[in-house]
Amino acid sequence: MTMTRFIGFAPDLPKDTPGVIIDCTQLISNEHAMAAAPAAAAPTGLVAVTAAVRGAATVTSTTGTRHTYAGTQTDLYEENGTTWTDVGASSLSGSSENRWSFAQFGNATLAANNTQRIQAATGGNFTEVTTAPVAEFIVAAKDFVLAFNTNEATFGDQPDRWWSSSFQDHSLWTPDAAVQCVSGRLIGAGGALTAAAMLGQTCIAYKSRQMFQGQYVGPPVVWQWDSIIGEQGCVGPEAVTDIGGAHVFVGEDNIWIYDGTRAVPIAGDIRQWFFTELSGAWKGRTIVAWERKNNRVWIFYPNSSSTGNPNAAVVYHLKTKRWGRANRTIEAALANYKSAGVTWDTLSGVSATWDGLPDIPWDSSFWQAGTLSFSVFDTSHKLQSLIGSGEDCSLTTGDIGDDIGVSSVNQLVMRFDATPVSGTVTGQIRDELGGAQSTGGTGTYSNEKFDIRQTARWHRFAISLTGDVEVSGLDVRAAKAGKR
Repeated sequence: MTMTRFIGFAPDLPKDTPGVIIDCTQLISNEHAMAAAPAAAAPTGLVAVTAAVRGAATVTSTTGTRHTYAGTQTDLYEENGTTWTDVGASSLSGSSENRWSFAQFGNATLAANNTQRIQAATGGNFTEVTTAPVAEFIVAAKDFVLAFNTNEATFGDQPDRWWSSSFQDHSLWTPDAAVQCVSGRLIGAGGALTAAAMLGQTCIAYKSRQMFQGQYVGPPVVWQWDSIIGEQGCVGPEAVTDIGGAHVFVGEDNIWIYDGTRAVPIAGDIRQWFFTELSGAWKGRTIVAWERKNNRVWIFYPNSSSTGNPNAAVVYHLKTKRWGRANRTIEAALANYKSAGVTWDTLSGVSATWDGLPDIPWDSSFWQAGTLSFSVFDTSHKLQSLIGSGEDCSLTTGDIGDDIGVSSVNQLVMRFDATPVSGTVTGQIRDELGGAQSTGGTGTYSNEKFDIRQTARWHRFAISLTGDVEVSGLDVRAAKAGKR
């Protein structure tokens, strides 16, 4: 049997490319196959945050204590068992558009929202750092905190300005070369700073079409910034993630990976499709997050039908370089949420009966205390870990056939690494590759195959699957039926 292996979601490729998936839902790549995207599971008993979550972080102090924070327009909350405790300053007001940026500096957690001065907490409530600027986003960098897109009394509102706190002191922001508290602008080609993240010992600052690399050089300059060659940039503060030695980020016209040497485009065969999908009005709210355990980068983005929140997602597997899709609407993402797990005492909070337990594998981090889970906040403001069994998924193949010979398909065989509970297929046919599609045959899954009858020059198959599926390829069984 000649089995054609799937090459992943690649809507920009010619539709007759062997193994191409031209459309899919809840189907992403793992190390060896395309797999059903994991369902969401809420941590046991944890209630929803009181309002829309506009940024979240799990941080670790120098003693190893972990804290999970979530920010809303007007407040900051810390996870406390099954509840969210208000730990924000009473003066917080936010704005209609503000997002929260978090950074851990020793035992201090810092938070910025582009409206109030930077806030700080050391295990208790957040309070205003009185000498700090208002900043859109912040980064913990070596012995300093760096703030970007700032507003304060000395220089005013300057979207291309950066600030460095004093050496090893997050609470002191009064300019003084003696304590290495300095500020400057990254003017370059103009425009506002859009994002920043550490990369090894350097900090990368982004504009929409420009990048700068900042390196600590000591006083009086303290931080030296050099422009990186190229016109690549980042669309928003959360549209970049560190994958351990490199950044993956969404730019204005490509998706990039930067390892400190050069930026390489990786959008590849989804590029035109993705940037047609991406909302021009809301692209700045794109969230990029690394699922470390499974070596996948999730890009949650607002599409053209979004009213603000990311409502779609593409997923890139770093090893196989295959793309998939796993749409869901989210408010924020947490790449390293630490679950409390489930015990006999808390099992009733999951379900009152054995039959009511969720369809989550027993080796999942859902059941294990202290393990890290890739998680998101949904639009009910509730934390959900993406660790459940595979959701129902679908895929549409490319066109299979040729320009002259007519073939009659009688069977579609698929190679499943994990078999579905059930499945259906609907065929589409046409006699010219550029012509209109007509509905072909239908079939249901049985014994790792679909029986389906249709005759044409070109055949396409839309396949729906239920269960925790992994599928790596297909073989179309067809017989020659003459020429036209």
